[in-house]
Amino acid sequence: MHSSAPLGQMLLTGVPGTELDSETAARFKKLQPGGFILFGRNIESPDQLRKLIDDLRDLSEIEPFITIDQEGGRVSRLRLIGSEPPNAQQLREKGDLKLIEQHGRLTGQILRMFGFNLDLCPVLDLSYDDEADNSLKGRCWGKSPEEVIQNATLFNLGLRKEGILSSGKHFPGYASAECDPHHELPIINKTLEEMEADELKPFRALLPDLDSIMTCHSHYPCWDADRPRWPASLSKNIIGQFLRNQLAYDGLVMTDDLDMGAILNEVTFEDTIRACIEAGNDLAMICHRVELVEKAAEVIETLPDPILHDALVRIEKTKKKMKSPFEWSLERFQEIDSRIWDLRVATLGEEGAKELSVEDGKRSPVELY
Repeated sequence: MHSSAPLGQMLLTGVPGTELDSETAARFKKLQPGGFILFGRNIESPDQLRKLIDDLRDLSEIEPFITIDQEGGRVSRLRLIGSEPPNAQQLREKGDLKLIEQHGRLTGQILRMFGFNLDLCPVLDLSYDDEADNSLKGRCWGKSPEEVIQNATLFNLGLRKEGILSSGKHFPGYASAECDPHHELPIINKTLEEMEADELKPFRALLPDLDSIMTCHSHYPCWDADRPRWPASLSKNIIGQFLRNQLAYDGLVMTDDLDMGAILNEVTFEDTIRACIEAGNDLAMICHRVELVEKAAEVIETLPDPILHDALVRIEKTKKKMKSPFEWSLERFQEIDSRIWDLRVATLGEEGAKELSVEDGKRSPVELY
């Protein structure tokens, strides 16, 4: 038999609004999801955000992952209620390693203040082209594997020092993607040797110091030649064989959002849930179609016990590392937030700091997400 933990533990779900309505609260209480991921749609004010997170924790019998994408620049959900930290590209171009670790530490402190315990970063993808339209713009720590390793290691170290778990993404690397997986499935025609020479190096280097890995929705013929258009996030060859067996990674593995076009356009919902868990993911991430979480749990229930047992054990093991939130203090939030602004000024200069990311009307899915 699998662990006694409810199978909802294998789901990481989005939350509909800025507060829990009775229907959503009842759904989550019954399902007991393993974690919750918050987006801009969940953030209205500092006090409201902390209350929402406290409410999510209160209805969870097992302490949940409370996660968010707080990277810097345009992918900083908390910029809606505070300062926008510099992004990875701005920090690497500044070239001051102390500022990178400081960014990790301040990110950890502000997340802990709200009750988050897992941040979905660092991005370990390389930037071959800083202008590419593949959703990575501004988000990469380097143009070479060595640069990514140096910078992402420092950010990751700072974040984890403050008690926030990290997630390396987007495995196995989609720097060569020519389209945005929020819309459609990228196909990356590189050989395994080429992947090893570049994209995989940061993952190999950081694996021992990451709390989890996020798998991406790109197709790699070098692993899945016999399954055209099959995404990495659903691939036994990439997750089960390569990441788990060859790289010997026994930590937590989660999918990227299964509500992205790269998945929706290619695979049915039931097949997606079944395949992602069979492939070796421990958490299936459903960010937007929250009404489907029960259906996802029903699919998971049909899977073989050994697969479920291993996933639940890894989830439990990772949760033992989570730290509880700081006591809420609006003044303390404002103090950390002003230090984030100082970091922005130190990175970009007084004038540069005033130029924030694109306004809401022009945002790409990665920002709305």
